[in-house]
Amino acid sequence: MVADMIELARQYGRYGYRRIAVLLREAGWSVSDGRVERLWRREGLKVPAKQPKKGRLWLNDGSCVRLRPEYRNHVWSYDFVHCRTDDGKVFRTLNVLDEHSRECLAIKVKRKLNSTDVIDVLTDLFILRGAPAFIRSDNVLCRENLAT
Repeated sequence: MVADMIELARQYGRYGYRRIAVLLREAGWSVSDGRVERLWRREGLKVPAKQPKKGRLWLNDGSCVRLRPEYRNHVWSYDFVHCRTDDGKVFRTLNVLDEHSRECLAIKVKRKLNSTDVIDVLTDLFILRGAPAFIRSDNVLCRENLAT
C-alpha cells in the first residue's frame, strides 16, 4: 500500500493525503484518512508549495503603469540594500539594473547613501551608456522619457 501511495503522490503532485486516501480506496484498499496521514508523514511526503503568480504590471487604482522592458537601456531600476558587517555596523548598497538584460550597471557601497550619491551614480551611467527611456525606483516609474 505504501508503494501505491508514493506512486499516486508522484503521479498527482498537487494532491494531499486526503485525496490520495480517496484514490487508494477507489483502487480497493480499505484505509482511513488517519492511517494514510500517518504513512504520509512517515514517508516524508509533502504537497509542494504553489508557485507565486507573476505580479501585475499596474496598480489597482490606475495610478501607475509598470512598463515591460523591450530592449537594452529601455528601463533601468535602482534600489537600496541594507546589510551589517560582523561588528554590527550598517552599510548600504545602491544597485542599478538594466531590466531587459538583467545586467547590473552599478553598485555603490557606503555607510550612508543620500540623494546626491544616487544622482552621481546615475549621471556617471548616463555618460557611459546614454540615458535610458525610463528609470524605476521601488517598482514605481520615476521619470518618463529621459532620452528626450
